[in-house]
Amino acid sequence: MASMSYEMDTAGAARVADYFTTTVGKHLRRKDQRASFATYAFGLLSDGERKSVEPIAARACGDAEQCERLHDRLLHFVREAPWSDRDVRREAARYVVAAMSEREAVTCWIIDDTGMLKQGSHSPGVQRQYTGSAGKITNCQVAVSLSVATAGEQVPIDIELYVPESWASDKARRRAARIPESVLFKTKSELAMGLMSRAVDDGIPGEVVLADADYGRSHVFRDFVRFKGLDYAVAVPAEARVWLLDEDGRRPEAVDVRQLGIELGESAFRKITWRDGTRPTKKLSSRFVFRRVKPAYDDGGEPTLREPVWLVIEWPEGESRPSKFFLTNLRGRMTKKQIVRTIKERWKTERVYQELKGELGFDHYEGRSFVGWNHHVTVAICCYAFVTAERVRAFPPSSGRSRSEHALAVAA
Repeated sequence: MASMSYEMDTAGAARVADYFTTTVGKHLRRKDQRASFATYAFGLLSDGERKSVEPIAARACGDAEQCERLHDRLLHFVREAPWSDRDVRREAARYVVAAMSEREAVTCWIIDDTGMLKQGSHSPGVQRQYTGSAGKITNCQVAVSLSVATAGEQVPIDIELYVPESWASDKARRRAARIPESVLFKTKSELAMGLMSRAVDDGIPGEVVLADADYGRSHVFRDFVRFKGLDYAVAVPAEARVWLLDEDGRRPEAVDVRQLGIELGESAFRKITWRDGTRPTKKLSSRFVFRRVKPAYDDGGEPTLREPVWLVIEWPEGESRPSKFFLTNLRGRMTKKQIVRTIKERWKTERVYQELKGELGFDHYEGRSFVGWNHHVTVAICCYAFVTAERVRAFPPSSGRSRSEHALAVAA
């Protein structure tokens, strides 16, 4: 995507001031908190390489004595100040969704998680665990996020830190990291369901939930999405089992989805192009097959009462067997191309993480406080929301600009 950096005009400067002092600022009770929030936010929006408290304070003032005072004030604001992450995030979400919705409908909710590499063992939730960010097991924190997306934009609106059981059950570590008693061990899927519940309660628009196989494998997760009145299009692992529906109603034996794809054979798969690529001559396409199925799992319920869904199997060109598998309850009124296009929208979350980390210092927090981590992330989310709203206003879809490699950039 072409870079979308631009100089902020007078109206934009007024909007950013109002945003930090009034829109989200109204949830900060004291004037000094609002001032610290704005200073911290502009520090994250700046071009500095590191975006933790010390370099933010250093960039904000040249005088050594003033810098030390500002450093102490920002440390208190992030680690100690009693303000509600929930209220501020909700306000930022409503602000950016209103701007996005003026151009395009918000249709997708994207659930995913990302890792923050760490040294040592004192950062809340840190341990050796797998993260897709590194593609391996490593020492890191992991956070689960909910982003919302239109056809052209995506924005994170809420994030939860994953607190592993080894942390949740360790009273000494909890005290040291100031993890509240109300924070109990939850799986990543349970955290995701909490994020979606809050978004529903807040009236955030959306139609379909997208997620990778870590979430899609769970029938509890899928059922929860439907309970909340949303559709889903989620990846599932190759060993997920289904009953293939036919004219007689159901296949006698459940089969894993990869084996089913192999049994169908390459001749059953059809090429579908779901969108143009980043280069004019490059279109994104692959081979897919669709089958009506019912998921097979043992929960004590009656399988015949389960909702029939589409199993979508992808067999990319040049691969020896099918490699990607999805379950979706998207309606029959949608074409197969539209369903594939919706499934593939999940790639947007990777752009979100790249921008959060590369542009806004999402993973730069250096403290050991659970409260501090959440305050830092809240400010980063608010910055992302504001810049996205500005980007939508400055470059609407009708402008015809390419959006494949844009940067989060605004002159503040």
